[in-house]
Amino acid sequence: MIVQRVELVDVRSYTQARFEFAPGTTAVLGPNGRGKTNLVESLALLATMESFRAPSVDAMVRVGADSGVVRAEVTGGDREFLIEIELSRQGRHRVLVNRQRLTRVRDLLGMIRVTVFTPDDLVIVKGSPGERRRFLDDTLVALAIKNDGIRLELERILRQRNTFLKQVGGSQRQRFDESAELTLDVWDAKLAEIGDRVGNARAALVARLSPYLTEAYSQLAGVETALEARYEPPWRQRGLATALAEAREEDLRRQLTTVGPHRDEVDFSLGGLPTRTHASQGEQRTFALSLRLAAHRLVTERTGVAPLLILDDVLSELDPSRAAALLHHLPAGQVIITSASPLPEIASTDAVIRIDEAVIG
Repeated sequence: MIVQRVELVDVRSYTQARFEFAPGTTAVLGPNGRGKTNLVESLALLATMESFRAPSVDAMVRVGADSGVVRAEVTGGDREFLIEIELSRQGRHRVLVNRQRLTRVRDLLGMIRVTVFTPDDLVIVKGSPGERRRFLDDTLVALAIKNDGIRLELERILRQRNTFLKQVGGSQRQRFDESAELTLDVWDAKLAEIGDRVGNARAALVARLSPYLTEAYSQLAGVETALEARYEPPWRQRGLATALAEAREEDLRRQLTTVGPHRDEVDFSLGGLPTRTHASQGEQRTFALSLRLAAHRLVTERTGVAPLLILDDVLSELDPSRAAALLHHLPAGQVIITSASPLPEIASTDAVIRIDEAVIG
């Protein structure tokens, strides 16, 4: 899929603006604070109906406006799509494809795939385990839309199990009678089934990603580097059903689910040492970028379609040699690079957008 044009109306800093992109590499240039990231945030919205900058897409509506619109013309093979997303500050958001409203926002998934790397992606390496779990799960969804349903089902079962634990656990333990025990057995069985599926999918993904990760990091660093990604939660060795049974008393006492995919860690290492605590800032940033590139290449290979690759203000975060290596090893497909400075001479661009020139009003 190739995004040809995007129009923004009352989105972030834009009252109204239109942009056209090349099928290859487009450089989006302009001073900081002029809206480069606002533009690529809107492009990412087309793929997931989520913002990579804010917990809610409501924040994308321009201050002072009640609603905003992201409108994109997309081509793929001999097919053309007009995708329109109407963002409402207070009401429900609407998604239309070729003027037909989608009954579910989730139906947008898969029409466009987008890989985004921003300086904030450093949290995948340095942040909490939840950031690494989210990276894996987002990649699984990019590989197969059905994985979004599995993720949502896991979240639903966890919410309901935790609600039940609050009703019968803690100081309310007198309520944990035979009937309550049978009910908890049912929730445990549901959680074990979906949890094992998530765990197996994550483990398989890490195994498939590893060679791409090693290749991407070596290309960026310019040297062969020993690195490792491991997903080995202890509960997977004995199965989640057994782990939940062993943790039942603790779960009842704490009134929450203490074991399962929602608490897993993904371990990254460089040279045998934990990346989060022992790698330099530059190594951590290179590792995070390598993770995104590895996922991008895996999705391209498995789906047969390269996602739109967005590199937002990445070059300023890399030293000159790694920036040059990134530009030299850009994957095939549509790429959008934002920068406050002109790109290095090594960069081969098919189009340049100077952000101020795109504004209509």
